Amino acid sequence: MSETYMLEATGLTRRYGGFTALNNVSFRLKKGEIRGLIGSNGAGKSTCMDVLTGRGRNPQGVVKLDGQDISGFSERERRIAGLSRSFQKTNIFPELTIRQQVELAARRAEMNNSEEILEELSLSAIADRPASDVSYGDQRRVDLALALVGRPKVLLLDEPAAGLTIEESLSLARHLRSLAERWQLTVLLVEHDMEVIFAICDRLTVLHLGEVLTEGLPDEVRSNPEVIRAYLGSTFA
Repeated sequence: MSETYMLEATGLTRRYGGFTALNNVSFRLKKGEIRGLIGSNGAGKSTCMDVLTGRGRNPQGVVKLDGQDISGFSERERRIAGLSRSFQKTNIFPELTIRQQVELAARRAEMNNSEEILEELSLSAIADRPASDVSYGDQRRVDLALALVGRPKVLLLDEPAAGLTIEESLSLARHLRSLAERWQLTVLLVEHDMEVIFAICDRLTVLHLGEVLTEGLPDEVRSNPEVIRAYLGSTFA
């Protein structure tokens, strides 16, 4: 019997006029896996996230969630089905309290586990403060809380450690690893912080100029000559 993957993407493609931002990208994630999606700026990482979530016009390719073809689903329908995403920039409302924002996200996800999420991410103590009154690190945790509402099957994270200190980044990485293990949460992680990537990812997929350059275990990718050539002078070299 063939194995069912929690997230399966086949032939993901997006073109803008004559420019191909993403070209025939395919990968599969097992339940509970944390997969790093890495590459230089313009490699197609955020575009890949957009196509997976049905964001933007005319996404091409097949997306399956826990064996179900969701390619024809809208962005909201995919969220309700269990595919959630956070963005590079904080996606919060500064004037609303943290609790109000999490509860609002819970209504949209059609599952109210807001208190569980606030406790899980150590936000309960500041939950009744406006988001504008808390630190940037706390705002990033609010972003993660909004994405985790409803206990999604697959979580897509677009640079969750952006702007955090090294200590905050590694703390976030440890928390994600723990969540994935305890909730059997599948994670696709776009991140430039290689310390975070190599600390928690089970496998890596490398994009280059909109295509998959290679994928494999972190140590395999780190020593891959093609990756070293593509990122000469970077952390990989």
